[in-house]
Amino acid sequence: MKPVKILSIALLGLCATFSSCDSYFDVELNNQLTMEETFSQRTTVKRYLEHLYSYIPMEEEIVMDDGWVVSRSDEAQHAWYQWIYYTLYMTGNYSSATPDGGVLYFNYWPKFYTAINQCSIFLANVDLDKEDTPEVVTYMKAEARFLRAYFYFCLFRQYGPVFLWGDRVSDDTVMGASIDRNTVEENIKFIVDELDAIKNDLPLRVGDLESEDTWQGRVTRGAALALKSRVLLYAASPLYNGCELYKGKMMNKDGNYLFPQQEDPEKWQKAADAAWDVIQLNQYDLCKRAGTSGDKFEDGYLSYQAVMFEPWNEETIWGWWRRTYSGYNYTGTTGIIQALPPFNGNIPNDPDGKQYNSLISPAAAGYGGMGPSLKLVDSYAMWESGRYPVKGYEGMNDLSQPIVDEQSGYQKDGWVENYKQPMVDWAPAIKAHASCVGREPRYYASVLPNGFYFPKENAKVRFTCYSGPECTSPFSAVSGCIRVGYMWRRMYKDNQSLNTLAEIQAIKYVYPAFRMAEIYLNYAEACNEKPQRDEASALEYLNKVRNRAGLNNIEEAYPEIKGNKELLRWCIQKERMVEFAFEAQRHYDACRWMIAKDEYPGKQWTLHLTATNYEDSYTRVNNELPLADRVFTDRDYLFPISANQLAEMTNMTQNLGF
Repeated sequence: MKPVKILSIALLGLCATFSSCDSYFDVELNNQLTMEETFSQRTTVKRYLEHLYSYIPMEEEIVMDDGWVVSRSDEAQHAWYQWIYYTLYMTGNYSSATPDGGVLYFNYWPKFYTAINQCSIFLANVDLDKEDTPEVVTYMKAEARFLRAYFYFCLFRQYGPVFLWGDRVSDDTVMGASIDRNTVEENIKFIVDELDAIKNDLPLRVGDLESEDTWQGRVTRGAALALKSRVLLYAASPLYNGCELYKGKMMNKDGNYLFPQQEDPEKWQKAADAAWDVIQLNQYDLCKRAGTSGDKFEDGYLSYQAVMFEPWNEETIWGWWRRTYSGYNYTGTTGIIQALPPFNGNIPNDPDGKQYNSLISPAAAGYGGMGPSLKLVDSYAMWESGRYPVKGYEGMNDLSQPIVDEQSGYQKDGWVENYKQPMVDWAPAIKAHASCVGREPRYYASVLPNGFYFPKENAKVRFTCYSGPECTSPFSAVSGCIRVGYMWRRMYKDNQSLNTLAEIQAIKYVYPAFRMAEIYLNYAEACNEKPQRDEASALEYLNKVRNRAGLNNIEEAYPEIKGNKELLRWCIQKERMVEFAFEAQRHYDACRWMIAKDEYPGKQWTLHLTATNYEDSYTRVNNELPLADRVFTDRDYLFPISANQLAEMTNMTQNLGF
């Protein structure tokens, strides 16, 4: 019987020397430091701590990393149909043995268990550090316990309940047959107990114990409470709280059902209390910025953009730190280049006389490989009414047949002549499709529709992406291009220069792992669902997020919402989809609500971009992306445990359907 390799002590933690890299240990076999030497020196202790942070999931990396769930969900439409690993999960064509050099695509089980073990090694030895003050050592221990709890949560949200190694440093002699998964309740209890145990050992601000300029982004009390809020919200949600799907199924080797067999509505109260604890810290607020015009629309637009573009703003509870050689960053490589189209030809001279054959460096040309789904585009509210314009779709998610809310003011067909595009005063009036007119600020801050001007004044380029000879980004069946009809532009800051590769590489944003808008919506959802329903609080905190975007109160948009729990639930779900678009939350939300089986399946819908004229390109079609239909069944609510892991842990309970 094999010992459990993924839980064994990594060589990295036993003996290591350090390179100039800020985030990772480089292991060398010569001149190794002993464990005592490593933890007796402040410098190497801090390097080890930085290494623990290096395992933080790259959720902002929507290409080939932890952000893969963006394209798995119904919020995005990927266009790299040649790249098989994008399509495997979307089309249901995968199993626990899906190959990639023998490893399941997007299988993060080994990574996070390695991270968990590294945290335990750190905790077992950090008291050897005599160069830091006792207060700083206590802080670092709390950080390691937080990170270990967070890595368990990362496993939980992907695989469901997992094996809990606890406080022990893993033992290489443990045999795989002795290991099976703990229950949902045990997983939640372990994570929450860890967070409760350390919350008072964490500072409210990093600057309370360390230099904030140097160490900004390390864990604080707010981060611990925010993680607890998210964990308890998941625990209360249908997937993890007595759902029919798992009743009488998935029993571990000890005879315990992995999932609760009965719903416990009181879990919603615990979720509400956890969100309230973050609010009561009075350390964070929604990011709000005011323009020069005094216009509410402009304020909403600028405020939503500032969430990402202003590092460590008042909304960021916890952002990524020390995960790459350059410290914290959200580089243009992912957030911009992968979403930008390759502009070419038909672009006028810049006023300074420079010809822009491409808006970005040829060395890092845009690919248009990831765009918003038509469903996400349909989800943004209308500006005047505040109502979400599309209530659903006819047939099996036939996105060409939206069920329009007639009170919203939305027009799914037709054209508006001489339309002035919001927030680009310098741009000439255009002929705009009616569906793109009159939407809320987050729409224009996140989405660039076919026919709109790219928000870079000195380029003055109109983004057109059909197949006419005049197009600035024409459709191509063989090379990179926008294949949806809408560009995802949220990570592009207005007028940011992209003329050289160096300019692109210099773009760095702090990715907000937890932000206050989430806490407000967590609280609103829990207040709406808990047994002693608190509708007033649910409305209040939903409205805070809507109002920041400039929208009216939800009860003004929907007078019928009073006393309507189901309608309020739907509005909260819509708000989360829009507010956190492309932040790797939609997939986990759709799964925990158990709506993915209804929302995901269907055809691959796009605009008709093989059309030869602008007007025809706005027809919605499902035959221009050579991809099989989207599939989602009961088994897909959880990710399969890889056959590689099951070969080591022969009594491990596999997820349902695999």
